[in-house]
Amino acid sequence: MVSYIGVLLYGVGGIMVAGVALLVAFQEKLVYVPVLPGLTKSYPITPSRLRLGYEDVWLTSSDGVRLHAWFIKLFPDCRGPTILFFQENAGNIAHRLEMVRIMLQKLQCNVFMLSYRGYGASDGYPSQHGITRDAQAALEHLAQRTDIDTSRIVVFGRSLGGAVGSVLTKNNPDKVAALILENTFTSILDMAGVLLPFLKWFIGGSSAKGPRILNCVVRSPWSTVDIVGQVEQPILFLSGLQDEMVPPSHMKTLYVKAATRNKKCIFVEFPNGMHMDTWVSGGDLYWNTVRQFLEQNASGKKQNITHQSENGNFYSQLIITFPQLLIFLKHYHCNHSLT
Repeated sequence: MVSYIGVLLYGVGGIMVAGVALLVAFQEKLVYVPVLPGLTKSYPITPSRLRLGYEDVWLTSSDGVRLHAWFIKLFPDCRGPTILFFQENAGNIAHRLEMVRIMLQKLQCNVFMLSYRGYGASDGYPSQHGITRDAQAALEHLAQRTDIDTSRIVVFGRSLGGAVGSVLTKNNPDKVAALILENTFTSILDMAGVLLPFLKWFIGGSSAKGPRILNCVVRSPWSTVDIVGQVEQPILFLSGLQDEMVPPSHMKTLYVKAATRNKKCIFVEFPNGMHMDTWVSGGDLYWNTVRQFLEQNASGKKQNITHQSENGNFYSQLIITFPQLLIFLKHYHCNHSLT
């Protein structure tokens, strides 16, 4: 009987070791998914399919990787905000074109869409260090353009893109006016335990209770929670409370970490928002929230914006629930000409 139990334990242990070894070996394929099942790596459509004027942009990252991007302008001489958009981990920028089409209409902005290395028409293979270089190359390109207002560059990242955008914004306080994060995780270390619960005993962020003995083998930790607290620019947090991929608590944790030091943070919740459709389910409230944030923080002029409460105290850290947001935007609409 004892020997039987011993063999069983050895067997289970061996399976677990083999499983962890496979996860370590193929971790990039779990984090980065440039090709969706049943599709090809190429773009299924281009912006012209949606009647969007655009420019094909070819960049070279600092380590020599050739990158592709689309620069979509609202109209040729648009001097409004320029959104540097970073996508999620799966698919390519073509799969975000419908959202970008609405973004141009609602926000009266330009949008620069970067294909990470290994995604779309870009060369190379994705990694944290590589994608960080790619994002920097995109920002350097925008900062050198003469056909946009370079003081109005705003980084917008969803999910993985939020991790990418946080690093870029932190590293470039003089080039990025503001940061928008939507449904972003605290770290890949924490997400490992969410997607594969048995891993939470071996991999996790600073709040993990397990021994975290495998943290050292994670090649793309993307620890947004450690970066966002160092961002000096205004940050808008957009959280979908029905997110089926990233627990909404991750967004709240990011906000709390950032707001501890940054007095220009706003947190907005959308009760019906899922991981990919918060911009749809949030409707006009979603877009009006983003537009007001841009008007306040990417107007092209240096501003010191504060908000006054009824008792005369000033505050600039906001947590807004959906009903509060509805009341606020109705008041805003009555006192401003929203176009």
